[in-house]
Amino acid sequence: MEMKKCFLCGRECYTEVHHLLFGTGLRKLSEQYHLTVDLCPECHRTGPRAVHNNAEVANALRAYGEKKWMEQTGGTVDDFIKRFGKNYLTGGDYEQAILDR
Repeated sequence: MEMKKCFLCGRECYTEVHHLLFGTGLRKLSEQYHLTVDLCPECHRTGPRAVHNNAEVANALRAYGEKKWMEQTGGTVDDFIKRFGKNYLTGGDYEQAILDR
């Protein structure tokens, strides 16, 4: 942990690195493509809207990671699915969950 700005709440504090995509093989790909954000412990693990406690926030961050990957690589949604096995942009506007926080 080091002092940085939390990606979700904006608080300057000791943060933890959150991998936007995780699971079998995805954590390593998140690191490879820099699909990580710095989160305070409350937004990462301990709070009621923490990414590991709240599916809506987790999905919003996954969708953000997918968009970030497409911007970095020039890839499409289909390219993302081929690389990561899933599309997180389908089924609603998850980014709004971050903005509403």
